[in-house]
Amino acid sequence: MKRRVLFVCSANSARSLMAEALLKDMAGDRFEVASAGTEPTHPNPMALQVLEESGIAVAGLHSKRLADLQEESWDYVITLCEKAANECGAVCQPAQQIAWDFPDPALSNRHATFALTLKELKERIGLFTLVHQKETGLKPLEYNPVTVFRAFGDELRLTMLMLIRDQKKLCVYELTKALDVSQPKVSRHLATLKDAGLLETERQGQWVYYYLHPQLPQWVLRVLDETSGGHTKLIEREKERLKAMPDRPVIRFL
Repeated sequence: MKRRVLFVCSANSARSLMAEALLKDMAGDRFEVASAGTEPTHPNPMALQVLEESGIAVAGLHSKRLADLQEESWDYVITLCEKAANECGAVCQPAQQIAWDFPDPALSNRHATFALTLKELKERIGLFTLVHQKETGLKPLEYNPVTVFRAFGDELRLTMLMLIRDQKKLCVYELTKALDVSQPKVSRHLATLKDAGLLETERQGQWVYYYLHPQLPQWVLRVLDETSGGHTKLIEREKERLKAMPDRPVIRFL
């Protein structure tokens, strides 16, 4: 059975909406998620923008009144400001109360502030899901060495992995230019690497970026590190092609 989580802040325009979208994206198979405000307004356009830039769905996100949701049964109520924490303690029993305190990014109205709030929320929600995983006995991703080394065993896939490791994040367009191969071929090999649990994706605007999966175990990371250290020329040519791209997409690291 999915556990039910309600995020609450004052306006339900930025912090709690972003948290709702993040948890749905990160662990929607394990949680039913909603958000509400003690004095709701409407979704902040910049909050929606940074979510979309990270490849997180915003369809259906809207501001809601706490009064309309407080009578429902919740397993966790997570407040994101002191005002919400003071009001929820009395009305959302017997849910487990968790108080987080994030500054309202709307006060600055700057893209960088919203992006930083999204990053910090993602880190905190990642810890929340990890703790819940341990409490409920859910297993983290398992990495079969046969599957991993089979993915490593293709020269093109290994080069792609090492290049992504070096550059942190790359989109398909960048990889086609760096590797000098067709888009369908790049996409096919990326799908194999993602299926093996080696890569994760996020969308920024029209581009989908690939990066090393954050749950990679230490033994896999050590293989990549040793390969990089022992074969420094492996991706030398590909890095030069990336540098030479006149129309390389600009990425925002969140």
